[in-house]
Amino acid sequence: MKFVFLLAALAAAPGDATTPASADRFEDSAQQIDAILRSDQVADAVDHAPIGHMANVGTRKDGAAEWEVRVQHCDLVVFLIPVADGSSYRIDLPRECR
Repeated sequence: MKFVFLLAALAAAPGDATTPASADRFEDSAQQIDAILRSDQVADAVDHAPIGHMANVGTRKDGAAEWEVRVQHCDLVVFLIPVADGSSYRIDLPRECR
């Protein structure tokens, strides 16, 4: 009986109301966009052209977030690999801007 009560109490307990899961995803995507925009490596790869479009298009098998950055003359695939402490991302550009 105590076990059933414990399960019911856990199921009814609210999550962390200050940071719902959707906010965590929003903040993480904002951090990823910031990493791309601040990257000299990305800027050089697109010849410092203005960005027309950015989109998260998936996840690589190793868990790296896949982003597409479009500028007028090419599309660039950018992978973001989380740094161990979770505070930033490492940029991986597997190919040139096409």
